[in-house]
Amino acid sequence: MDQYRQVAALLPPCLRRRAEALPVPAARRVEEIRLRAGRSPTVVVGGEELPLPGEGTVTVRDLELVIEIATQASAHAALEQVRQGYFTVRGGHRIGLCGSVWSQEGQVRNLRCLSSLDLRVAHAVPGCGAELLPQLMGKSGFASTLLLGPPGGGKTTLLRDLTRLLSGKGLRVGLADERGEVAALWEGVPQLDVGEHTDVLEGCPKAQGLMMLLRGMNPQILVCDEVTAPADCAALEQCGGCGVKLLATVHAEKVDDLLLKPLYRDLLSRRLFTRAVVLDRQGAERYRVEELPWPG
Repeated sequence: MDQYRQVAALLPPCLRRRAEALPVPAARRVEEIRLRAGRSPTVVVGGEELPLPGEGTVTVRDLELVIEIATQASAHAALEQVRQGYFTVRGGHRIGLCGSVWSQEGQVRNLRCLSSLDLRVAHAVPGCGAELLPQLMGKSGFASTLLLGPPGGGKTTLLRDLTRLLSGKGLRVGLADERGEVAALWEGVPQLDVGEHTDVLEGCPKAQGLMMLLRGMNPQILVCDEVTAPADCAALEQCGGCGVKLLATVHAEKVDDLLLKPLYRDLLSRRLFTRAVVLDRQGAERYRVEELPWPG
């Protein structure tokens, strides 16, 4: 509830009252508050979008007020981050923005007018990886691991907690947090616990971030979220070749899916990762650890 209240406090009074009127059992499970100009405000609960209690639609002024409240009247500073489509606020919560884009020389520069906002409630689950971690340890310590699951399946939440737990063992962890979803830095301080011995590089493309951490921070383990490009794989290969252990996530529902996608098949063929954790949001077994195949 505390996280939900923090996000609800960013709303203008009329919308805040409606958010606070949401029944407590639902409020505890809210993942997002979505505001669209000319439409009723909604919340996302368990992947389903539901209307907030009360009547009335969101105005453009409401959207502007959210930005003013969230940035303490420094809206121009937040809108400079629009090129990545969102900005992070205190507590690790994120606000995604849509509207009329101003571009220059093919690059997005700013938003002329807001049309919708997505306030994403930060949900850390400390301890969710505690029972899993011993299964990821080998004779030489942590075994490089891929976390597999569909979008919204909890990969980032598990990645964060495993990072925290590994750091808690005194290991030096480097986190390439390209989108700011894992640690959610606010004025240099992680808003979500990733451990005392974790160094975070935020906002930098994963491939570059991994190499910067490798060269500058002498990590024992490197962590990144969502391997999606050949450059990511090349950077992981170089880091793994230097003796650093790896922890990363990919979009896949089972290990066999990796073999069907050229990018991931190539990643496996490099023999960088030895274990996979398969997340099943619907199944009775929350996490399943499997040995990864090494294609010829």
